Order: sequence, then C-alpha cells, then structure tokens
Amino acid sequence: MRKSISRQVTFQRRRSTAAFTRSAVLKLCAGDMLPDSGVFVFRALAFLFFISAGVFFWFVLFRSAHYSLYLPLPLLLPVPRAAPSSYNNNNQPATFGLILPSDPSEVGNSPPENEELRLERVLKDAAMEDHTVILTTLNEAWAAPDSVIDLFLESFRIGDHTRRFLNHLVIIALDQKAFARCLVLHTHCFTLVTEGVDFSGEAYFMTSDYLKMMWRRIDFLRSVLEMGYNFIFSDADIMWFRDPFPHFLPNADFQIACDHFLGDPYNVTNRPNGGFNYVKSNNRTIEFYKFWYSSRETYPGLHDQDVLNIIKFDPFIMNIGLEMRFLDTAHFGGLCEPSKDLNLVSTMHANCCFGLESKLHDLRIMLQDWKEYMSLPPSLKRSSEATWRVPQNCSLDALQSIQLYNSKDKYLQTG
Repeated sequence: MRKSISRQVTFQRRRSTAAFTRSAVLKLCAGDMLPDSGVFVFRALAFLFFISAGVFFWFVLFRSAHYSLYLPLPLLLPVPRAAPSSYNNNNQPATFGLILPSDPSEVGNSPPENEELRLERVLKDAAMEDHTVILTTLNEAWAAPDSVIDLFLESFRIGDHTRRFLNHLVIIALDQKAFARCLVLHTHCFTLVTEGVDFSGEAYFMTSDYLKMMWRRIDFLRSVLEMGYNFIFSDADIMWFRDPFPHFLPNADFQIACDHFLGDPYNVTNRPNGGFNYVKSNNRTIEFYKFWYSSRETYPGLHDQDVLNIIKFDPFIMNIGLEMRFLDTAHFGGLCEPSKDLNLVSTMHANCCFGLESKLHDLRIMLQDWKEYMSLPPSLKRSSEATWRVPQNCSLDALQSIQLYNSKDKYLQTG
C-alpha cells in the first residue's frame, strides 16, 4: 500500500483593485512608495494644497458676508477713527467700517442698505441723552480745504465751552466728495444724494440748484423728526461761540433765528432765517414740516424761507397747536443784523451775503474778532464794548440788488 503524500495547498483570495488602490494611496501619503528624496517634496505640496483650500474657503465666506450688505468687495473702504474727544453714547469712539453708497448704480443692480437704517445709526451715535442732535449740510463747494466747513468746525473749538457739541454734530453731505471730506474731518457723517440733482457746486442764492437744495433739506428734516429726534439745524456758515440752549424757550415746538428781530419772540411778523432753528420731535412739528414742504407747490419759485414767511400766518399753524418762537438777534445774530454785544452772542451767521469768497472773507474776520475778545481778561470782557468788524465784503445792498435782478429775470421769462 502506497503511502499517500498529501500536500497542503494554501489558497489566497485575490485582492480587489479598489483595495489595492486604497492601500497604495495610504502608503504613498506615508511616503512608503517614494524614494527618500521625494517624500519631503510631496508632503510640502500636500501642505500647500490644504492651505490653499482653506484660504479659498474663507475668501468665499468673506465675500458672501459682505454681499449680504449689498456692498461689493472693491468698495470696502477704511474709515478713520474718531478723534479721542469724540465718543458715542456708550463712551466708545463712533466709527464706521463701511462706506455705503447712496446710488445703486455704483454697485450694479444690488440695492444699497436702507437709507433710514443708515440715518438711524448715525443719529443714535450722535444724539444727546434727550435725543437731540445738531445737523448741518455740506456740499463740495463748502467742503474744500480752508473753506466754510473748516471755519464752522473751528468755531466750536475756540468757542466758550462749545467743543463738546462736536460730539453731537452730524454733517449731512449732499454729494460724494463732500462725504469723503467729512470723513477726514469729523466723526458723524451721512451722505444724502438726490437722484438726478448735482449739489456739488456753489449754489447761488435763488438759482434753481439753490431752491432744490433748500427744499431737499426741509424734506430731510421732516424725516429726522419722524424718527423721534429733536434737532438744532445750523447752516455751516454759522459760527458757534456759546451754548445756545440757555436762550431757547422751554415750551416752544419750533424756534428759529431771524434776519430782523422786532423785540418779541411771539411776534409772527419777525423776519425768520431758516439757517438756524431748534425743533422738538412731536406730532405738531411733523405735520408742520409736511405742510411747509408741500407749500412749495402752492408758491412755486420761492425758497423755503420766503414760503415760511407766508405760511406762518396760515390758520393751519394754529389748528395743529404749533408753538412757534423767534430768536433774539442779540444771542443769535448775523450779518443782516449783527449781535452788538460779544458778551451775549451765542451764534453769528454770515447771512445777507452773496458769493463764497465774500462770505469766507467776513467769516475769517468774525473768528479773529472772537479770538481777540476771548484773549481779554475776564474783567475787561465784562466792561468791554468790543463788537464785530463785519460786515465788510458781505453787503445787504448787494444781496438786494441780486434779488431785484432775479425778480426782473423771472418777469422777463414769464412776461
């Protein structure tokens, strides 16, 4: 009997291609299948790949976040921080990291952030505890270096305890260049661009651009009242020398400066000037500003101040219960009727003046007069009879001649 010899045969399952591939990739990543000189290069390339992927991910996320504000990446501009003396209600510098364009055409078809939200943000940062803000408007012509806006801000700095009011001042820029200049000079800026209207140049008194600018201002101030904010509106050619609040009457809704003051703040025949007014936010003032703005259609070709001089007698004012008062030129003077005593003056307006160069000339003299007065010892200030050396280049006669010329020109065009 032959002895059978058995051989043990070992069978091994063939590995699948997928399994082999996974194994190869793992070894490759571990460097087992590369020569020593290639391991370092491969790992470096792998590291760069993952870094690039991470950067791309955050880039996409960043752009998506900012598109949600309707602002494309190229328009992200740094805004300078406020000066250390300017703080918001939380005692923190009020700064904005984005400049949001007012014109949708600047960002393609994407709409800008809601204008009311932008305005609310600026007003909230600038408001006093009682929701009062100080407002002025600015266009390119008055925003140029060493022009009206520089003198306006200087008056706050050299006035008697008026520097603090800069924290509550909002500059309303009427064009993009004025807005850019505001951001350099001041903390609280808001851009208000009117579609189809260019407010950048010097708007001469009673011209078409001047009238559009004045009525745009009235409509804007109505919106501020509707948002619950009281305001002092001040033209930028008004110099602030003292705190005006002690001279406001406590129970009035609407208080306005005068070109000519007759001695009685209740007398509606006073000649008001719309360049300076203190208005409290309530239903009466909101309805009054709506009525004032709508009256431009009743009296076409007149500016807001002339229309006010008409509607102040209207029964509508009494029907809504508006308390209107007129401010004494002893405290709120101007070149039409200068305040004669520098011990009493709060503000001075370069009104009754035609032409930017004439206005700048007299404003500079006005500031110099104030500096000389402030340099006097307290005893000499009280006994001093110091007064203004202005008007000089500004002239009421010249302004009346311009008004007469414009009236004749309108008559010839319509006659």
